[in-house]
Amino acid sequence: MTLLKRIVGSSSFQETVGTLGAWYLRLVWHTSRVVLEPPTIYEEVKTPAIVGMWHGQHFMAPFIKKKNADHRTKVLISRHRDGEINARAARKLGIETIRGSGAHNGEFYRKGGVSAFTEMLEALRQGYNVAMTADVPKVSRVAGLGIVKLAQHSGRPIYAVAIASSRRKELDNWDRTAINLPFSRVAMVASQAIYVPRDADDAALESARQQVEQELNRVTARAYEIVDRKGSAAS
Repeated sequence: MTLLKRIVGSSSFQETVGTLGAWYLRLVWHTSRVVLEPPTIYEEVKTPAIVGMWHGQHFMAPFIKKKNADHRTKVLISRHRDGEINARAARKLGIETIRGSGAHNGEFYRKGGVSAFTEMLEALRQGYNVAMTADVPKVSRVAGLGIVKLAQHSGRPIYAVAIASSRRKELDNWDRTAINLPFSRVAMVASQAIYVPRDADDAALESARQQVEQELNRVTARAYEIVDRKGSAAS
């Protein structure tokens, strides 16, 4: 292991970066003007809920959580080194974490997918909202079946959510990471509830997966419409 990898993998480095990340995200949120669509989403949402987002568009996700004791939330974060930094930042922002991730290949067990799924079911049973990215790592903007099966087995609704900012740095990587910048217009857009029947067969699960994917693409496009003031979103 190289010196750089040892430094990056050290607990002190991860704690420092996680702390700085949390402070930076607070700066972005508190210096920005936030628009909700629909504006009554917090009154309409049926909790506990499953919140789905795309990879690379999730940095502001901790601010979906309302600041009250009844709005408890856990977020699914991978066991990867970068995930550890994200987990530390999330905890500093008041979000509890579940560690693990899905995969389209044989790495599902190694990445903690089974134990994470069980933890998410238990969290929902206890009244926690669960937030997660719907697309599996390295396969951008294609919803996996994990979020759909979580809804099926828990009986809880999925809400597709997107958060976009007018000032941002977009990276040319697999998940099209958007780094949100301070002093922005920020839009948080949510879909209507998506339910998956407990007795759903393979065809019904695939239909629900496609619905989640379509809704995530729709709310993401709408969030960027609002912050970039395109068309009717400029009002």
